[in-house]
Amino acid sequence: SYLPVLIDPLSDNSIKGLAHITGGGIPGNLQRVLPQGLGAVIDRSSWEIPPAFRILQEGGGVSTEEMDRVFNMGIGMIAVVEETQTSSLISSARERGSDAWVIGEITDGGGIEYR
Repeated sequence: SYLPVLIDPLSDNSIKGLAHITGGGIPGNLQRVLPQGLGAVIDRSSWEIPPAFRILQEGGGVSTEEMDRVFNMGIGMIAVVEETQTSSLISSARERGSDAWVIGEITDGGGIEYR
């Protein structure tokens, strides 16, 4: 459950949007919580993709784009927060035993882009 990590930031309105990354991957789920006209740039190097995804990709000959579209690639939840809130939210998550990273930024223009 993500509740122990999210309860305090949800209570004080630090979180501007939450995307549960399920089928559809990051592009299919993050875009739904962003207002029209906003998108995101995701930094692939900001987290370690679990080995199981690499095994699936290599074994099935699946493109990176298809992997991104179908799987969460190890990111189960994305919290959209002001840049000034990232350190405290990451610290809070780690204190509660959850991994957390800054994986990108919100941008003008629609769409989710990977770098």
